[in-house]
Amino acid sequence: MTTATPRPPAAVPRQPTPRRHTPRQQRRQARTAAAFIAPFAVLFAGMYLAPIGYTVYQSLFKVHHSGLGLSAPTTAFAGLGNYTAALGDPAFRGSLLRVLLIGIVQVPVMLLLALALALLLDARTTLFKRFFRLAFFLPYALPGVIGAIMWSYLVAPGLSPITAAAHHLGLHLDLTSNTLLAPTIGNMLTWGWTGYNMLIIYSALQAIPAELSEAATMDGCSPLRIAWHIKIPMVRPALVLTTVFSVIGTAQLYNEPAILHNVAPNLSSDYTPIFAAYDQINNNNFNAAAAESVILAVLAFVLSFGFLKFMQRRGEAL
Repeated sequence: MTTATPRPPAAVPRQPTPRRHTPRQQRRQARTAAAFIAPFAVLFAGMYLAPIGYTVYQSLFKVHHSGLGLSAPTTAFAGLGNYTAALGDPAFRGSLLRVLLIGIVQVPVMLLLALALALLLDARTTLFKRFFRLAFFLPYALPGVIGAIMWSYLVAPGLSPITAAAHHLGLHLDLTSNTLLAPTIGNMLTWGWTGYNMLIIYSALQAIPAELSEAATMDGCSPLRIAWHIKIPMVRPALVLTTVFSVIGTAQLYNEPAILHNVAPNLSSDYTPIFAAYDQINNNNFNAAAAESVILAVLAFVLSFGFLKFMQRRGEAL
C-alpha cells in the first residue's frame, strides 16, 4: 500500500513593496497639487470669505450723525450693539419667525411631494417617464423672477382666475390677504422647487440595484412595501441633502415676496429677514444691515448643520 506524498504548500505571492518617494519628489508633488488648488482657493477667498469677513467687520461699527446732518458723520466701534438692536427689533424678530414658520410647513410638504413624484417615475408601470420628468422639472428651469411674476398675475385680486372661480362659487377669496399671504408664498416655493428636489431623489433611486426590487417581488412584496422598506431607506442621503438645501433656500427667501409686493401692498418692507436688511440699506444704515445679514447666516447654518448632525446621529443609532 502506497501513501500519497503530501504536496508542498503553494508559494504565497509577494506583495509589492510600496514605492517610497524622496523628499524632493514629495515637495514636487505638493507644489503640483498647490498649483491646481490655487485658482479655486483664490476665487473662494476673494468671492466668499472676503465678503463674509467684511460684512462681519462692518456689523461691529456704527455711524453717528451730529447736529442737523451737515457735518461729516463719524464711525465708532459698536461691538455687539447692532446685533442687540436687531434682535430687539420686533419687526426683525417677526421676519425671522415668519420665515421659520413658512419653512416648517412648506419644506416637508415639498419634499414629500418630490419623493412621491420620484417614486412614481421610478415605478415600472409608469408611462411617458421622459415627458413627466421634464414636466415636473420645468418649473425649476424657469428663472425664479419669471415664475414669481407669473404667479403674481394668478393671485392678484383683480386678475386672478382662482379668485374669479371662487367668486362664482360664492366665496370671497383674496390670496394676497394677510391670512393667505404666507400660504401663497409657500405654494410658489413648492411649485418652483419640487421638480429640482424630485430630480435629485430620482437620481438616487436609479442607483439602487434592480436585483433588490426583483428579489422583494419574488418574495411577494407589493410595490408599496418595496418603496417603503427598500427604496425610501436607500435614498435617505438624498432626502437629507435636499432638506439641507431647502432650509438654506427658505432662509434666503426674497424673490417671491419682492414680486408679490407689487400686487400686495399689505406685504411689509420687513416681511423676510433679507427684506429687513434691504430696508436698512435704503435707510443708509449699512452697519445694521450687515448685522441682520450675519444673524440670518448664523440661523441658516445652525438649522441646516443641526439637522445634518441629527440625521447622522440617528443613522448611527439605527
